[in-house]
Amino acid sequence: MFCWCSLVYVLFFFASFVAIGLLTVSILLRQLIKYQRRKRCEENVKHVAFFHPYCNAGGGGERVLWCAVRALQNRYDDGVRLYVYTGDVDATASEILAKAERNFNLNLNADRISFVYLRKRRWVEAACYPHFTLLGQSIGSIVLGFEALLKLQPDVFIDTMGYAFTYPIFAFFGGCKIGCYTHYPTISTDMLRRVQSHTQSYNNRGYVAKNPFATWLKIVYYRVFSRIYGWVGRCADTIMVNSSWTENHIVSLWDVPYKTHRVYPPCEVSKLKQLEPTRSVESNGDDQQPGDDERIIILSVGQYRPEKDHPLQLQAMYELRTLLNNDEALWNRLRLLIVGSCRDEEDRERVKNMQDLAKHLSLENSVEFRVNVPYEQLLDCYRQATIGLHCMWNEHFGISVVDCMAAGLIMVANRSGGPLMDIIETSEGSQNGYLAFDAYDYARCIATILYNTPQYNAKLREAARASVERFSEKEFENGFLRAISPIMD
Repeated sequence: MFCWCSLVYVLFFFASFVAIGLLTVSILLRQLIKYQRRKRCEENVKHVAFFHPYCNAGGGGERVLWCAVRALQNRYDDGVRLYVYTGDVDATASEILAKAERNFNLNLNADRISFVYLRKRRWVEAACYPHFTLLGQSIGSIVLGFEALLKLQPDVFIDTMGYAFTYPIFAFFGGCKIGCYTHYPTISTDMLRRVQSHTQSYNNRGYVAKNPFATWLKIVYYRVFSRIYGWVGRCADTIMVNSSWTENHIVSLWDVPYKTHRVYPPCEVSKLKQLEPTRSVESNGDDQQPGDDERIIILSVGQYRPEKDHPLQLQAMYELRTLLNNDEALWNRLRLLIVGSCRDEEDRERVKNMQDLAKHLSLENSVEFRVNVPYEQLLDCYRQATIGLHCMWNEHFGISVVDCMAAGLIMVANRSGGPLMDIIETSEGSQNGYLAFDAYDYARCIATILYNTPQYNAKLREAARASVERFSEKEFENGFLRAISPIMD
């Protein structure tokens, strides 16, 4: 006869053994860190580590990382040693820094930056978790966090990618001061509302949106996850957010407004405001034959990720052709130039899918894709372009939106998130761009710009350029240093 009592005893002793093992490891780890700290105190050296597993990706988040590194280099002397946790094991330190300087036009002191290479970055990749992606990536970040802590025990830990589940590890096991710069909450009330309204999107698949029971399960899952996310987030000692939208969500989820600081991300507005266009900036609805000098470039800048919603840009171009009332001369002058960076093979596959969609919509002659372009080529794109396009729903801030406006482009962005709350003003008398929601709305805004008077478009560009100074790199560095000072002193 099966003995349930024996099973209970076995499970009890097994659980006790695991608990004792974890406690022993925790004590040993904390003793190791205390020894390292005593040694550093004798040397009068403080170790500051940035957690950014994709530091070589070349996107807006990486600009924040390297501007933050530069700010600390300029503010603190050799008594502070800077480290970057990275999963880019296929790139050397010199290659990573060279790409950062080339892409973002930054000057960094390479001698004062060291890299800690992490081998378990695949644990945080969404492709590993086709279901329960948020939970899978969060647990994966815990694994990656332990690898990072075992390789280097810093005094100050700064997360610049949003891996909040690493904070308890470095706070409780590492005894570190925790700082974070949050670009986008891992979960938000907007995501929950989309599930509740049965809206299909890249993070709410069709079979879930159509099935009431699956929807209910996902709502429960999101609510439980948001509670845990709030607990781990509160482990941070100082919290920086990049926009009003992100701030509202983080304050709601983490409930520590006194530790939360809004620090707009760094945008290189000074140099971009000095750019002069090299192409005609008005169409006037004329009937000229298209040539290089008559091209009207619509520029999109952003990483090739699903949330950037590049398909919506192609659909907007498809709708635009209809709105132009068969004005083939004007249509033939238009070209959508999509410039972005790819992190991995999945992103490159996404580019190929977009190229296939362009052919399906008969847009192959009106759309061009460019991948991982150097900074100087990106500047040429800004000079050639007339209109900027950005389609991400609930974009946390929108560095590329600000960059386009600083370069003199007339911006059309999504009516949500950072562009709506912080960047673009559409009210009469102070308008500096356009906001849109769906493909037809985007097409309508672009058509409006094409048929505006030259004087009105010039006024929009001037207003846009005048509005972006508050997003400069200098303003970011001042705000970052103010927010980080409590854990650095």
